[in-house]
Amino acid sequence: MKWSPRALLVRAFIAAHARLYALTDGRIGGRMGALRILLLTTTGRRSGRPRTVPLVYFEDGERLVVIASKGGDPKDPAWWVNLQKEPEAWVQIDGEKRRMRARRASVEERARLWPRIKHENPAYAAYEKRTTREIPVVLLAL
Repeated sequence: MKWSPRALLVRAFIAAHARLYALTDGRIGGRMGALRILLLTTTGRRSGRPRTVPLVYFEDGERLVVIASKGGDPKDPAWWVNLQKEPEAWVQIDGEKRRMRARRASVEERARLWPRIKHENPAYAAYEKRTTREIPVVLLAL
């Protein structure tokens, strides 16, 4: 696969963000303005190797909510495709790591959560307009 210069830059930024977050227990990279960031480590669906990405998250009771937007790209992000094959993952929030299980929100859960998520992070409304796919709302639970 040939990567565009933009894609390489995005990959490098994501990798640096994840490393800084992990090294500082989220003191660097744990927030983006008012938005909170976690590290999600999935198992690569083809390689079987751990894959870590920083993601904005929201809380829904005891569950965490992450959005598989990929900036409005027509394709799902790799971390979501990985979770569909192996839903067990590691989540790091600040210095705390925990094993969690992912699943796509039901139609009812998405209908309840999606307006709140777009209100808290209006970028998701822009991403929604950019794509024809329904952006998955992903729930993470212990």
